[in-house]
Parts: sequence; structure tokens; C-alpha cells
Amino acid sequence: MNEKEILINPKNVSFQDLLKICEKHFGKPRIRGSHHIFKTPWQGDPRINIQKDGKMAKPYQVKMVKQALEKLEAQHEEK
Repeated sequence: MNEKEILINPKNVSFQDLLKICEKHFGKPRIRGSHHIFKTPWQGDPRINIQKDGKMAKPYQVKMVKQALEKLEAQHEEK
């Protein structure tokens, strides 16, 4: 499955899949407790802060990652 297929259904994304996508686009995270915090090339929202919900990613955090990837893609198109 590719990234877009994974992010289509936020309720059905494993934490490991989301972590791999974030590391690919935003590098290694800072880890504070259960939170994996990624740097973005902009200040403010959408921020990337993910954590496990059992083996799955939290749906609202999947949506935030999707928004960040869309913003990143838009910035690359502007250049």
C-alpha cells in the first residue's frame, strides 16, 4: 500500500505505518514519553506530534499528518 492509500481511512492506520511516513518526510522524531514530535519546515500548524493508541495511530493525528503532507507538497509545487 502507498502513503495516500494508508492515509485515506484515519481510523485504520497502524502507528508503525504512520511513523514510517513521518520519518520519510520529516526526519527522525524527538521522543518525549509516548509522543513522537517531528520538525516541520514551517512554524505553527499543522504540527506533527503522534502517539500510539494500542497498535494503531490516533485518527486525529493521522488527519494532521495528512494536512502536513499536503502543505509540504504545496510548498514544493511553489518552488
